[in-house]
Amino acid sequence: MKASDIRAKTLDQLTDDLASLKKEQFNLRFQQATGQIEKTARVKQVRRDIARIKTIVVEKSADKKA
Repeated sequence: MKASDIRAKTLDQLTDDLASLKKEQFNLRFQQATGQIEKTARVKQVRRDIARIKTIVVEKSADKKA
């Protein structure tokens, strides 16, 4: 997910995306622990997407306050 795509979304959409990514991250960690994970690179990708979304949420909320 690109940062420009994330910036185009509203805060409500971002919180929904964040919730779904956290669920996916949990499922990936569970798969990894049981040895069932197929795409190991997806763990890193999801973690970075979560960080991107959190960063942009903070930026947008700071813009609303200012």
